Amino acid sequence: MKQGGAIIVKRLSVQAVYHRFAKLAQRAGVESFSPHDMRRSFVSDLLDAGEDIVTVQQLAGHANVQTTASYDRRPAEVKRAAMLRRRTPFVEPKSDDKPES
Repeated sequence: MKQGGAIIVKRLSVQAVYHRFAKLAQRAGVESFSPHDMRRSFVSDLLDAGEDIVTVQQLAGHANVQTTASYDRRPAEVKRAAMLRRRTPFVEPKSDDKPES
């Protein structure tokens, strides 16, 4: 902020961001972490909460959904259970629609 109360908007340098994260980690009493750790947690937590991958892709700013998928840490059992919840109704074909044997 300038002396007259005007707010100056400028980006933090990469070094300033890392320094701030180190200070926050120290204050919290945890191991240091990087901005990318926060990004990874953001994406993973959304996927863990059941948010669809396309929405998460857009929120993360990924151009390719495969990049977002690489953050998916859910175990195979969770993915399998999701598929089992998927219900595809089966409709018996009409008798005149059935193929002849």
